[in-house]
Amino acid sequence: MRPHVDQRQARVLALVRARGSVRVADLAQELGVSPVTLRRDIEAMAARGEIHRMHGVISRVESGRPGAPAAQASPPAPAGGGAAASAGAAGLVIGMVVPTTEYYYADVVRGAREVVEARGARLTVGLTRYLPGEDRTQADRLLSTGADGLLLTPNWDAGSPGPGEGAWTAELPVPTVLVERWAPPGHPAAALDRVASDHAHGAATAVQHLAERGHRRIALASRATPTTPRLRAGYETAVAALGLEPAPQWPAAGPAPLSDADLFARTLDYLYEAVTAGGVTAALIHSDTDAIMLIPRLQARGVRVPEDLAVITYDDEVAGLADVPLSAVAPAKREVGARAAGLLLDRLTAAGEGADEGARQHLELLPRLTIRS
Repeated sequence: MRPHVDQRQARVLALVRARGSVRVADLAQELGVSPVTLRRDIEAMAARGEIHRMHGVISRVESGRPGAPAAQASPPAPAGGGAAASAGAAGLVIGMVVPTTEYYYADVVRGAREVVEARGARLTVGLTRYLPGEDRTQADRLLSTGADGLLLTPNWDAGSPGPGEGAWTAELPVPTVLVERWAPPGHPAAALDRVASDHAHGAATAVQHLAERGHRRIALASRATPTTPRLRAGYETAVAALGLEPAPQWPAAGPAPLSDADLFARTLDYLYEAVTAGGVTAALIHSDTDAIMLIPRLQARGVRVPEDLAVITYDDEVAGLADVPLSAVAPAKREVGARAAGLLLDRLTAAGEGADEGARQHLELLPRLTIRS
């Protein structure tokens, strides 16, 4: 298969040298190859110094030194001028793959969109609805329609990839930033830029606040989500560091997956038993919607909130709208999206200008605890 790759790249190089510069989308159509395939060729050729790549355009190297930018590749300045960073990002297309644009990710997408549009670029979104394999399908689709870089939230159940999972994210032909996801050291995706909420810190903050109010046995109630492992890590670390008494163990998962109704019922039973038989006097509940549904059912069973069970929720989407407003930990969702978009645009702008992109970054933003009486 290698001869075909060499022939295709030789053809690309000949066309670029003959024309000076050419749009990647036009070249893919002319050669009859997919944009994804062509982008891989372009990345390899640019790395060898054979061509110069900038904002969806490739051009010949004019000065004889590898990587020297050609005048033809410079994009037009955005209408009305603007800051240098905005001008450098004008015309770029940022693809964003998220599970949904509702609930948690509504603010993440909003933050990314504000930064992208402020810098003269355009955001396009692909949705996965947590379907297996759909994150890669959406990433390829966005690349095929001209995305210059990707903001990516893969469908990793634990928030990070399992063994043998997710290596494709490190092989994408454009700069990529993981959003609200992380990869362990040694995994190929660990070398990617990423921006995420420090959910472990958020859980620990809630535990510390409850401990300061005199609670010695605090439970964590969280159904399995990509956020749960980080919440549990922060919760357990804080319980140990503060010398608190352990709460009853969360019920082990059965052999078959449970329905949402069964999962909710299991959470309700766990909290009821934890309070009435396990000595628990406070709980961190993930998420707000679960807490708002659980509290009246606990009260119907005779558990008073907050007299018998003090509650802090996690996410703070609707906690303040409960009939008795609930204290809550709020991840900086909007800022996560904004920081991720800004980081990606900086990478693309630096690459387009032939500048040093700098070290990769792993940013964790601290959630905030809001106390409501």
